[in-house]
Amino acid sequence: MDRSRTAHDAGPTLHSFTATTIDGEEQDLSAYRGKVLLVVNTASRCLFTPQYEDLQRLQLAYRDHGFTVLGFPSAQFLQEPGDDDEIAEFCTTSYDVTFPLFSKVDVNGPRAHPLWRWLTSQRSGVIGGRITWNFTKFLVSPEGKVLRRYAPVVPPHRIARRIEAELGLTGGPRLQR
Repeated sequence: MDRSRTAHDAGPTLHSFTATTIDGEEQDLSAYRGKVLLVVNTASRCLFTPQYEDLQRLQLAYRDHGFTVLGFPSAQFLQEPGDDDEIAEFCTTSYDVTFPLFSKVDVNGPRAHPLWRWLTSQRSGVIGGRITWNFTKFLVSPEGKVLRRYAPVVPPHRIARRIEAELGLTGGPRLQR
């Protein structure tokens, strides 16, 4: 076995990618190294849109412990009609979102953002790798590895205990509902 291989040689992690923020800035996702992440494809006109409230609660409860939500709006299910400015306005005025939001992306198909192609290759869903709907969630380790994929129907507050475990918060703060 060649022990000279580095962690980088082991294959891509979330930290290997970049994405455009909702404000149009290119963001190297290695900036999130060392944090537990919940990566979510979002939409403002979806049955699951109220999950923004739970996502923001997770952000507030755990941000000081090394956690953040990363929101990636997507119009692939025809439920995100706005441009980036409209999406940002909606998220801040309707749900007081403070977690990082990124520019609208495709999560499936030939134009899917490379991050989303990688995420779905790491943890497939019930019908394979494809994202089936808005608010699919990926829990990512501080090292950038996908730990778990959650279906859109799983409310974010149901992931809180797993987030606490990943953060080492045994007996620590609990999400307020």
